[in-house]
Amino acid sequence: MVFRKLPGVSAPGMGLRLSQKFVFLLFLSGLVTLCFGALFFLPDSVRLKRIFLSKNESPAVTARSEGEARDPPRKAAGEPLKVEAGGKLRVSRRPSVTHDARTLERSVGTQERTQVDAVDGARDAATRDGKEGGKGATYEMFKKCLLKPALGVDRGKPADPQTVQRRDKVREMMKFAWDNYKQYAWGKNELRPLTRNGHIGTMFGGLRGASIVDSLDTLYIMGLTEDYQEAKEWVHNNLDLNSNGEASLFEVNIRYVGGLLSAYYLTGEEVFKQKVLELGEKLLPAFSTPTGIPRGVINLGSWSWGWASAGSSILAEFGTLHLEFVHLSELSGNPIYTEKVANIRKLLDKIEKPHGLYPNFLSPVSGNWVQHHVSLGGLGDSFYEYLIKSYLMSDKTDEQAKRMYYSALEAIEANMVQKSPGGLTYVAEWRGGVLDHKMGHLACFSGGMVGIGADHGTLEKRQHYLDLAAEITHTCHESYSRSATKLGPEAFRFDGGAEATATRLSDRYYILRPEVIESYMYMWRLTHDPKYRQWGWEAVEALEKHCRVDSGYSGIRDVYASTVSHDNMQQSFFLSETLNTTCCQDYNFLKVWHRLPW
Repeated sequence: MVFRKLPGVSAPGMGLRLSQKFVFLLFLSGLVTLCFGALFFLPDSVRLKRIFLSKNESPAVTARSEGEARDPPRKAAGEPLKVEAGGKLRVSRRPSVTHDARTLERSVGTQERTQVDAVDGARDAATRDGKEGGKGATYEMFKKCLLKPALGVDRGKPADPQTVQRRDKVREMMKFAWDNYKQYAWGKNELRPLTRNGHIGTMFGGLRGASIVDSLDTLYIMGLTEDYQEAKEWVHNNLDLNSNGEASLFEVNIRYVGGLLSAYYLTGEEVFKQKVLELGEKLLPAFSTPTGIPRGVINLGSWSWGWASAGSSILAEFGTLHLEFVHLSELSGNPIYTEKVANIRKLLDKIEKPHGLYPNFLSPVSGNWVQHHVSLGGLGDSFYEYLIKSYLMSDKTDEQAKRMYYSALEAIEANMVQKSPGGLTYVAEWRGGVLDHKMGHLACFSGGMVGIGADHGTLEKRQHYLDLAAEITHTCHESYSRSATKLGPEAFRFDGGAEATATRLSDRYYILRPEVIESYMYMWRLTHDPKYRQWGWEAVEALEKHCRVDSGYSGIRDVYASTVSHDNMQQSFFLSETLNTTCCQDYNFLKVWHRLPW
């Protein structure tokens, strides 16, 4: 294979191959994790994994069921332990301890292999076409790499009527949430479902329509065609990027830049490309600091820049730009976007890190850490996610991202991963060497993250990482199952006799977050253990019972209260992440792998 680099980009691993364009929409729908539909809509097969893996690789080994130790895989009585090409271990999948025994792994037939070979051939052809065309990613190039059309009707409908019913239910939830937003908050950023009005907020700096831009790809892939067309027309006629107000660089990037990029790659509509490149230019002055680390708060209209609290930039915010900015360079032909995020990576790679850990606050002036607080939840979370996904998006050529990810994971394991007296694995927060035995809902994305990176670690660590992913996901499920509403709190603790429960009133709320469900989805796709689908369905039922109101969905203030109190906010990420996957089989791996650049 010939690797094509962006013009003027000299950083190793920054060149983009066509496979990056092929998978682009899979990670960019609006950042972090995610969707019920993948738990119920996809067939029980390993077709998707065969698409993601190279022809010479075998699917990853599965995680063990709950309660099994994290040690090297052993063969069961009468069960051969196979060593495949490349030294990869593979064992037969074991059923969940909470479900009847069931053989989950299935062989991939000749027809499926032929389909995958056809996709590989399309990628090669599109790569050639891209070279001949001479500039960036295009919609036509992307279409040549699709196994199935992005929009379909009924192909691949699962035979299982329960799966069909659950899939259709998630689609109905999306339609209900969208219709109420359209009726009561059209053009505003988010819906207030109790008072039936719109919310603008301050984090977007005067930009409007966050729920519209964030949901474009979800509407398209779920086949809500009329709603998608209305959303597209609003973007064309009403999305004004000349706003004047302080905005979060991070939020604008993941919701507006990510939403527009994803919509363009799905549909080829030039309006999305035009808008996202215009918006990208407005973000560049945020990097005008002595170190090149961007400020967290910007003003999109006057170019006068706000300042983050205490003059610090936040790890999760400036570390969660890489994927989108690389594609801004690819679409525009301008290497400056890639250069900006490559500089961030370079600084973080060389800076001294306490115990190998990345603290959450960095001075954009001095380039030094401001304080030694480390968290895999809020303030730190998606920096680590973007490292492993940058490696995967680069077609596994970005060795810097890979090295930094696994080094960070080793440091986190050594200093922060703990086991409770009750046997629950959790990730504590680290404050200058002192552990705070708290885990946030936001940290629950890490079950899926560790899972998707498991098969790319060293051979002796692969099973260990997959087991660790399963243990973290199980702990996060416990935070849901131990509440009265069966929804998880914003943060839960493991001290003073508490395990996976919120002990402070200020931590008991739930704002329609996707992170726990995101890990269910990834673990389902990686292991095909049916418990993950079941856990996802339990969350659907809880959302319907406690969060659905007459005019949309609302977060709740106390997950432990039998009579809920709603917060009157339908977050845009509820539509774009929590509900945002496929409604029908024919869309299979497109939105399912949202934010995941396989």
